[in-house]
Amino acid sequence: MDRHIASEENLIWVVEEIKSSLKLVNAALISPQDFRLSHFQDLLEIYQLIQKKQGQLTMMEIEGILEELRDMKKNN
Repeated sequence: MDRHIASEENLIWVVEEIKSSLKLVNAALISPQDFRLSHFQDLLEIYQLIQKKQGQLTMMEIEGILEELRDMKKNN
């Protein structure tokens, strides 16, 4: 399956992968249902950045990612 194609299934997968990679204490704050499919490319880019850093994200980078995710949520 091509994970680069915007679909609901891929959106769920990429959000879950982001949550897993960030190792958040309260992962329930981020849910795939919070995001629109129109944000898929942005979410995919965040996922790719996280993978590129291979777990070596600084606290500032994590905070920046969380802020971007917060801005993308449907209610905003």
